[in-house]
Amino acid sequence: MKRILPLLFLWLCNHAVADTAPQLPVEAFASIPDVSSVQLSPNGKKLASVVRVDQAKLKGTVVSIQDIETGEKSIPLHTDNQKFVILSLQWANDNILLISAKFPANRYGTPTTETRLVKYDLTTKKTSSVIPRSVLDRLNWIPQHQGQIIDLMPDDPDNILLSLDGMGENVGEDSVLKVNLAQGKSSYSQNAKKKIISWITDRQHKVRISIYNDETEYRIYEQPEQKSDSRLLWTFKAFSEDSVWPLGFDVDPNILYVRAYHQGFEAIFKVNLTDPKLTKELVYANEDTDVEGNLLYSKLKKKVIGISEGDGEEYTFWEKEYVSLQNGLKAVLPNAHNYITQFSADERRYIVYSTSSTEPGTYYFGDRDEKTLYPIANRYGRLKSELLADTQYLTYEARDKLKIDAYLTVPKGLEAKQLPTIIFPHGGPISYDSNDFDYWAQFFANRGYAVFRMNFRGSAGYGYEFMKAGLKSWGLEMQNDVEDGTRYLIDQGISDPKRICIVGASYGGYAALMGAAMTPDLYRCAVSVAGVTDVAYLVKSSRRFTNYKVVKEQIGDDFDALYDRSPISKADKINIPVLLLHGDKDRVVKVQHSREMYDELKSLKKPVEYIELENGDHYLSNNDNRLATFKALDKFLADNLNPKL
Repeated sequence: MKRILPLLFLWLCNHAVADTAPQLPVEAFASIPDVSSVQLSPNGKKLASVVRVDQAKLKGTVVSIQDIETGEKSIPLHTDNQKFVILSLQWANDNILLISAKFPANRYGTPTTETRLVKYDLTTKKTSSVIPRSVLDRLNWIPQHQGQIIDLMPDDPDNILLSLDGMGENVGEDSVLKVNLAQGKSSYSQNAKKKIISWITDRQHKVRISIYNDETEYRIYEQPEQKSDSRLLWTFKAFSEDSVWPLGFDVDPNILYVRAYHQGFEAIFKVNLTDPKLTKELVYANEDTDVEGNLLYSKLKKKVIGISEGDGEEYTFWEKEYVSLQNGLKAVLPNAHNYITQFSADERRYIVYSTSSTEPGTYYFGDRDEKTLYPIANRYGRLKSELLADTQYLTYEARDKLKIDAYLTVPKGLEAKQLPTIIFPHGGPISYDSNDFDYWAQFFANRGYAVFRMNFRGSAGYGYEFMKAGLKSWGLEMQNDVEDGTRYLIDQGISDPKRICIVGASYGGYAALMGAAMTPDLYRCAVSVAGVTDVAYLVKSSRRFTNYKVVKEQIGDDFDALYDRSPISKADKINIPVLLLHGDKDRVVKVQHSREMYDELKSLKKPVEYIELENGDHYLSNNDNRLATFKALDKFLADNLNPKL
C-alpha cells in the first residue's frame, strides 16, 4: 500500500512549550472544523470528508474524495454555508457517495429547516438528487425532510430505503421508498399509515417496526410480514419511565434490541418477538448513567457487536475480537476517547476518531493486515494539545442536596484560585457536557478565564428521575442549579466574585439572561448567543409543528407563568452589561427573541449590545459568522472582566 496523503497537512510533531500557553488567534478556536465526516468506502480504498476551505476564490466547505492508493483527489461539491450546509456523508456503495444537506426556508409563513439528499457518482462524476423528480411530482406536498435513510441494504448496494412523507393524509406520516441509485427507478416498500412517524427494517431489509405518535402518546407496532396487519408491542407517554424505544434487529428477524429503563437508568435489552410476554432480556447497562447511542452491527459477522454510547464515551463492544482491537487503540492512543467510526466491508481497514479535553480530534486510518495506524487529519489543525487547558470533573450540591456533575477548565499554568470566570451552562436543555474537547471552553481558558460547565437537572444521561426533575423547570430549579454552581466556585475560592460572567447559547443563553435578571449582583456581565428570551413565545411558535404537545409537556403550557419566567419580562432587573448575538436565519430559536430583548433593554437604557448575523443559523455554521461571534465575545469579556494573564 502506498503512503496515505493527509486530507489536510495538519499533523505536527510535539514540541516543548512554556508553562502558560500563548494567546492564540481567535480563528484557531472559532473556525468551523478543518475536517469532518470522514468516511471510508466499503472496499476500503477511498476516503470522503467535508473540508473547510479559505482561499481567495473558494471559501466555505467542500466535499473531498481521496484515493488511498494513489492520493488522487476530487472535489464534487462546494458550499459557502449560506445557501446550504453539508450535514454528513455516507457511502452507499464503492461508486456512489451520499451527501446530506440542510437549508433555511419558509412554509406558509413558518420558518423551517429543510434537508435534502444528493448522490455523487464517481464514474459519471455527476451530482444529482437521490429522490427522482417523478416521485416528488406524485406527492401531496413537497416533504420538508428528504434525506432520512433507514436502510443502506449493503447486500443490495444499488438500492437504499428512505423514509419519506407526502403520500399520507398528514405531514409527518412517512412511507418507505426504495430507490435504485444507478437507474433512478423507485417503488414504495411501505405505504404511509395514519400517525406513523417512522419505520425500522430488519436485517433482511423488510419493514418490520413502526412508531406511532398522537400528541404525547407513542405506540410501537410490529408487522411480521411486510405490508401485513400490525400488532401492538408497547404503548407509553412522552417522558415516561415505561418507554421502550426500538433500536434495530439482530440477524435473527425475531430478535429486536430496545432501549428501556432498568433500575431508573436507560439500558439495552433484547426481545424475542415470538415470546407472547415480550420479555426484555438485559444486554448492557451502566451503573449510574443512561446507555445512549446506536447499535453497532457487524455486516461481516452478522451480529450486533456493541453500542456507541454517544458524545464523551467510547464505543462498547461485546465481541472479544473487537474488544481486543479497542484495547490495542487505548495502548497506542492513551488518555483519549477512541471511536472506531467505520470499518471497510471486510473489516480489515477502519477509521478512528480520537479526542479528549485537550485533544481537539484526530482522524486515523487503520489497517489490520498491515498492522498500521496513520493520522490523516486533525479536526482543528491550529490547536495543539500541549497548548490547551486541562478539564477536571467535580461535583457540587444544589440547595435541595441534589448532586450536580460539572467540569472546570482552568487556564494553562494558572492556579485555580481567585480567577476571572465564565459560567457556561449548556444548550438543549436535554443535552449534557462532558470532558471531551469543547472549543468554547478552550477559547475562554486561552483568554485567561476559568470555565465552569454544569449538568443541571434535566440534562441527558442521568436517569429518569434526574430527567423528570427538569420538566417544566425553566427559570426554577434548573436555574437554581446554575446559580448554586456559581456560588460553589466562590465558596471554594476558585472564582473572583467580582469577575464572573455568565455566557450561554440557545437554552444556555436563556440561563445567562435569567441569571443576569434574577441575581444581578452575582455576575459582572452576561452573553446570550441565539438565546431564548420569551419562553411563552417559544412554546407558541411550535403550534404549527407536529411536536407541539411534546414541547408543552417538556416546557409547560401556562403561558402567563412562562412569560413571567422569561428574561424579557425581567429586563428592568438587569443592570449589568449584556451582549446579544443571533443569526437572522435561525430556525430553532427565532431571531425575534434577541431583537425584542434588545429593544426592551435599550428602551430601559440598560447597557446592551446586539449583533445580528446575516444568513446565520442556530449553529454558527457559516465561518464568518462564527468568527464574528467569537471576536465580539473576546472584546466584550476583556472589557468587563479584564483577566490578568
